[in-house]
Amino acid sequence: DQHGNIEIPTFGTMNVLGYTTDEIEELIKQRLLEEQFKETANIFVTVKLTGLTYTASGEIGSPGTNTIYKQRVNIFEAIANSGEIPVTGDISDVMVIRQYPQGQQIHHLDLTDVQVMESPYYYLQPNDMIYVKPRKQKSWGFGVTGKETLTTLITVASLLTTTILLIDRL
Repeated sequence: DQHGNIEIPTFGTMNVLGYTTDEIEELIKQRLLEEQFKETANIFVTVKLTGLTYTASGEIGSPGTNTIYKQRVNIFEAIANSGEIPVTGDISDVMVIRQYPQGQQIHHLDLTDVQVMESPYYYLQPNDMIYVKPRKQKSWGFGVTGKETLTTLITVASLLTTTILLIDRL
């Protein structure tokens, strides 16, 4: 559920918030060995997700909560599923907000760096949030790209120069 609880027959409810599927398999094996079987028993446990739900917001094509029906989803697949990042989004500082038993933590990813694939936050976990910040140019209101910002500044400068020259001639 949304709080990280799973229901297992004969065990009851187990909280697995913040664990990977491999870690959950080990937790269930340990609990089975402690409560149901001898320690020498060979137990096979398989944990699968019914779908990975995440939320994307900020400068992204289609913000909102999405579900992808795969076991492992990386940050690029999630962003592509959410409508890509427009030119107004800052791909050098994408935040992944992850739920842990002790609360939320924010992790920063630079999607322009190939080393992002080595990050422990490259693969999403259930209920992760992805936030894409706007570029600084968009925040300033001067344009989306460096070229648009330069064009806007040149236009403002020429307007001021023209105004000053007209006032001076009067």
